Amino acid sequence: MDAPPILGTLESALYTDDLEAAEAFYAGTLGLAVVTRQPGRHVFFRTGASILLVFDPAATARPPSPGARMPVPAHGGRGPGHFCFSVAAETLDAWRAHLEAAGVAIEADFRWPNGARSIYLRDPAGNSVEFAEPALWA
Repeated sequence: MDAPPILGTLESALYTDDLEAAEAFYAGTLGLAVVTRQPGRHVFFRTGASILLVFDPAATARPPSPGARMPVPAHGGRGPGHFCFSVAAETLDAWRAHLEAAGVAIEADFRWPNGARSIYLRDPAGNSVEFAEPALWA
């Protein structure tokens, strides 16, 4: 039997022990809209048609209470994760200038063998954040 179709990625998660720094970076520096926040647990951001979930791993590692209204299984991550923003190719220079003006160090800026360009940096938690043109996976 064939698997049913997958429509795309609805949400992706990164982890940090400093949610305020994450919000300052993703909402303040990058301009993402905050969808919801729960102090000490998470802050979620809109990224086009999907959501970037940023959790405190200590809070999400605990299993849900018996009978919890939303029994989300325990999860979390250790060490740096990775997230890639899809941006128009013609905006990559503007993104680089914006990030550098905000004091964000660019870790790498290069073209892949197919010609697509990526810019890499680190968020305040050390997660690898990439800005890439959609042609990367065309």
